[in-house]
Amino acid sequence: MTDKIHIFDTTLRDGEQAPGFSMDGGQKLRMARALAELGVDILEAGFAVASPGDFEAVQTIAREISGPVICSLARCNVGDIRAAGDAIAPAKNARIHVFIATSPLHREYKLKMSKDQVIERAVAAITQALEYTDNVEFSAEDAIRTERDYLKTVVEAAIAAGATTINIPDTVGYTTPEEITDLFRFLTTEVEGADKAVFSAHCHDDLGLAVANSLAAVRGGARQIECALNGIGERAGNCALEEVAMALRTRNDFFGMDTNINAKKINIASKMLASITGNPVARNKAIVGANAFAHESGIHQHGMLANRETYEIMKPEDIGLEKDNLVLGKHSGRAALKHRAEKLGFSLSDNQLQSVFVDFKNLADKKKEVFDADVEALILGEAIGASGPWEIDSLYVSAGSDGQNQPEATIRLCHADGRKRSMVKQASGPVNAVLLSINELTGHDLHLDSFSARSVTEGEDAMAEANIRVSANGESYHGRGTSTDTILATARAYLDVSNRIERKAKRLGKSNVKSQQKIAAQL
Repeated sequence: MTDKIHIFDTTLRDGEQAPGFSMDGGQKLRMARALAELGVDILEAGFAVASPGDFEAVQTIAREISGPVICSLARCNVGDIRAAGDAIAPAKNARIHVFIATSPLHREYKLKMSKDQVIERAVAAITQALEYTDNVEFSAEDAIRTERDYLKTVVEAAIAAGATTINIPDTVGYTTPEEITDLFRFLTTEVEGADKAVFSAHCHDDLGLAVANSLAAVRGGARQIECALNGIGERAGNCALEEVAMALRTRNDFFGMDTNINAKKINIASKMLASITGNPVARNKAIVGANAFAHESGIHQHGMLANRETYEIMKPEDIGLEKDNLVLGKHSGRAALKHRAEKLGFSLSDNQLQSVFVDFKNLADKKKEVFDADVEALILGEAIGASGPWEIDSLYVSAGSDGQNQPEATIRLCHADGRKRSMVKQASGPVNAVLLSINELTGHDLHLDSFSARSVTEGEDAMAEANIRVSANGESYHGRGTSTDTILATARAYLDVSNRIERKAKRLGKSNVKSQQKIAAQL
């Protein structure tokens, strides 16, 4: 009989807090839905006390998402645990994840606490967390560099206090597979009360060993792996969810373990995360990279034609990549588009289907054939953010090397409230001219921090995807746009940020009005 490994997903907490991977509340909710469909057992929705926005995101996910256990992180202090408990309250199944550092370095320089004080703080935190839920996880931060006998004492105290999951994190990515196997074997056999808790591994990738160390921890007795989609996370990242899930499944003969992950949802979830954060997956990334199932070498191609198992240990279909690439065109209807979307792993509401269908028809008029990657790009664009209120009515640019003329952009925008604004602007380059025009037309002072554009499909009329990161009023925003025209894709990405800022301001305005009404009602 195959044992199950619990998958604890921290994409929305450890992954999202890494520089360049931040998400707003709406994006976190959409990603949470994808992770729930993927089949993660525990979904760490955020660090509730970190900010009002993080608290709201955790609470919304707890209220809206069913299936996984919804978890919030908390330091071992009263305020953190209270915030976590309030945030996860709406969830049907909830967990509070408390942590405190245990290594000599952290005790001396960060906490300035004695060994006994650390244990007292941990026990008090677990006791408080149990007031909100009977599902409490305790993490000994920097456990790998903690004295083994002291770590054993801390873990025993945590289990005695009522912790049901014990996490042994390799916080700085320092350990090796042999070392972590031995440590987990020691803890799961020598700790008093070890049978009352699930032992968990949380490995970072500083030395490129996060996945190997997590699998080695399983060999030592761990029955929960903490990981993130696409391996995102602090510094070099976390253990990659898709890699451990497929490693356990593909090498079930060796590990004798599996997960509840619906592998056919891996590809879509990975692409959604990359699109939301604006961080594309490396082509050579295991499982979800563009080259993961590509074969260019003549020798490899010959072997594949003879028997695909000669060079493939997994099938592309295993992670949701379809073998066939059905071509759609301008004569295809909604039913065909919906069918193809379902084949690709998307479930579209009627409103989403209508929105995507309009974009699909526009694209089909420009392209002779619309392929799977085109459909994915359109659907992911719809999934990432709501449209409007600003839209591009028309855009024309001129560029060249003629020293007598500057690149120029002619752009017309329309607003949901009926406003229409136009501008002709010259600048040092066509992209710069477009972005400066959008700033003036929308009235937003955005500063471009980074910009990238790439082809997401192939051929002469390939779809381009533009990703930008801009700063405004001390905050960082990510925008994304697609089109067969790279400049238009860039303009849409930039306008995406302007629209996000306006939608946020509108939400905050409504929130302030409600707060004022509530105060007035109490007077």
